[in-house]
Amino acid sequence: MATRVQFENNNEVGVFTKLTNAYCIVAIGGSENYYSVFESELAETVPVIHASLAGCRIIGRMCVGNRHGLLVPSSTTDTELQHLRNSLPDSVCLQRVEERLSALGNVIVCNDYVALVHPDLDRVRPRLFY
Repeated sequence: MATRVQFENNNEVGVFTKLTNAYCIVAIGGSENYYSVFESELAETVPVIHASLAGCRIIGRMCVGNRHGLLVPSSTTDTELQHLRNSLPDSVCLQRVEERLSALGNVIVCNDYVALVHPDLDRVRPRLFY
């Protein structure tokens, strides 16, 4: 079933949300209607976490993850990181990444089995995704 939702009159919900099989992170500052759509559909299966990354609400562009892990940019504050650690399931690894291309959701795409990365990313491969 498909449900229509907007984040502050913006149809690009993937910019403000990160959804995996293990968790859903939604940007803070949205309407209660926006949150209620995710919570009503997902609350029984995955936690819905209200968060920001690096003080921004563009969650989907700033992080990348799957059911095994979540990568966040180095600009993520300690408070934001601790909130995510406390809210994510214990099976999900969380790691801050020092990378010049810090909008990780724009330069990495992955599922639970494979990841495609921008060619200019550092060659060091985090052990989160396998």
